[in-house]
Amino acid sequence: MTFRQFVINKVVRNKRIYGAYFLSSMFTVMIFFTFAMFAFHPALSLGKVNDYALFGMSVAGGIIYIFSFFFVLYSMGSFLQTRKKEFGLLSLHGMTTHQIRLMVFLENMLIGTLATAIGILTGLVFSKLILMIAEKVLVIEETLYFYIPIWAIVLTFVSFLFLFLVISFAITFVLRTKKLIELIKADQQPKKEPKASIWLAILALVLLSIGYSTALIARGLEVLVVMIPVIVVVMIGTYFLFTQLSVYLIHFIKKRKLIFWKKTNMILYSDLSFRMKDNARTFFMVAMISTVSFSAIGTLFGLQSYLINGARDINPYSFTYIESKHQTAEDLEHDLKMIDQMLEERGISASKASAEFGYYEIENNQSVLITNQSTYNQFAKVLGAEKVELEANQVIGVRQSEAIIGDYSDEQINTTLKQLEMGENLDLVDVIDHYVITEMEIHFIVSDQDYENLPQPLEVYSHNVWSAEKADQKSLVEVGEELTETLNYTYAFQAFDYMFYMINKAYGPILFIGLFIGIVFFVSAGSFLYFRLFTDL
Repeated sequence: MTFRQFVINKVVRNKRIYGAYFLSSMFTVMIFFTFAMFAFHPALSLGKVNDYALFGMSVAGGIIYIFSFFFVLYSMGSFLQTRKKEFGLLSLHGMTTHQIRLMVFLENMLIGTLATAIGILTGLVFSKLILMIAEKVLVIEETLYFYIPIWAIVLTFVSFLFLFLVISFAITFVLRTKKLIELIKADQQPKKEPKASIWLAILALVLLSIGYSTALIARGLEVLVVMIPVIVVVMIGTYFLFTQLSVYLIHFIKKRKLIFWKKTNMILYSDLSFRMKDNARTFFMVAMISTVSFSAIGTLFGLQSYLINGARDINPYSFTYIESKHQTAEDLEHDLKMIDQMLEERGISASKASAEFGYYEIENNQSVLITNQSTYNQFAKVLGAEKVELEANQVIGVRQSEAIIGDYSDEQINTTLKQLEMGENLDLVDVIDHYVITEMEIHFIVSDQDYENLPQPLEVYSHNVWSAEKADQKSLVEVGEELTETLNYTYAFQAFDYMFYMINKAYGPILFIGLFIGIVFFVSAGSFLYFRLFTDL
């Protein structure tokens, strides 16, 4: 048997040892290959996806590649720790240090080459399915057809072959063989009793309590302010949780005879303190990687949902046109006719509501919108919302839009009402959420009779809305795009379906990239646990 055959047989026979390492490396190669396949896809390179998306995929590929380097390095280090006794037996049978290093090098290169080749092959097998998913997530109108990505295959194979080559050289270079007796008895070496500081254990509790409570309490823009401090505090607290607090709690239990001497608890807790101390860094690493993967995926989905819900909250109608401050009556009439005409030409049936809303003076040179019951109900009918009924001297306050970031309460509605000229004579009978009127700030609804008695408003603007819920979404997007481009001289026009389409198109690549990176991190976290479990067996 040649030396190379000896190495190959060892890898084949020890497939349980290398199984998780091989599968995780293969999965990482497949994800990297997927990003490379997108980057070189002819449909994307011809401008079907913006340059920022392609740049993001390139960055994601780089992140995965760098992470793969440290992942493979850590994995090999874990394997070498478990193989000290094996190295001792091989040395006992006459194998030199040079041969042991060569054996480790060849093993790693064999596994790395196989993982790279099978990872690329697996990526090719599932490439059409991934391309179909990408069409939906990236909001690409054209079909991403299947192709043989020669450049992606070459880039992936060369990159990961180089990665495994560098790590194999690095591992064999730093590999040190101890005395023969130390290698053979590596798993029988006595360990010192692990110790824990009560002050560091208390610090772990304090840091975790402060970090998580701050994250729960923070609202609005406060989340952005406290994000980094909370991450740092929780990371430090988590490290001390595994290295200090857990060991201290185990020692505390061991001192309680009623618990420690019950059934098999003596065996369990005697070894558990050693295990916790030995595995603290692994637990910490897995906790951080899992947190990053879940948080990234959750944050991306949450942010996309926030943007879409915010857009719907700002503009619940299919189309909205609000008169601009410096717009002439002729321009307004021309634009409204053009919108109606285009909807009619495209066969889109839409319910319409139009009204002039007055803004009335309050303190600090500000103004607030006030409308009457009839006008509000007209808009509510178009939207299918609940109508309101008011008597004389009654008023309903409408909260500001949740799309506006910041603290607000119903007390602000009372304060604003009192600042109006006739506010003292009005009775606030209800406070409702912003939804019907296309106004994001606080506004009020009064009875038709009271509305006639209001003073002259500071400003009056025309609000026009169209609701086409039964229309085809593709037609609404096309009309919205055309009208938005035609009316680009003003921000007065908004088309919700087109806005929704653009949010998904802009955000799709970020979500797609984040999802894949999160999956890679999550799979790697599981691999770390497997390596540690195998090391302890």
